[in-house]
Amino acid sequence: MALHDIEPQLLALNPAEKAQAVQILLQSLGTVWAGIEKTPGTCGGDARVAKNRIPVWVLVQARNLGSSDAEILQNYPTLTAIDLTNAWLYAAAHPREIEATILENEAA
Repeated sequence: MALHDIEPQLLALNPAEKAQAVQILLQSLGTVWAGIEKTPGTCGGDARVAKNRIPVWVLVQARNLGSSDAEILQNYPTLTAIDLTNAWLYAAAHPREIEATILENEAA
């Protein structure tokens, strides 16, 4: 099977299904959280979107508070849909880390 054979089916997916397809493809490549960096001294060493100073926990908290992906992208114009997908994959793989960081920052 070639990509051009399944392209019509991929394009026919709704946005949620397309996001799920991207996640499946990223996982199959073994890059579950590609595009996420942790650098001591930058954003407190928390996981953040690569080449940005936007921590993953901030995006997760925005989503927890009811923001849609579209609203998050509007509020953070330097981010792309792929950045959000990477952030969601990272958060799903590290839920305790993200939850602890959110609680830590709420207490501060």
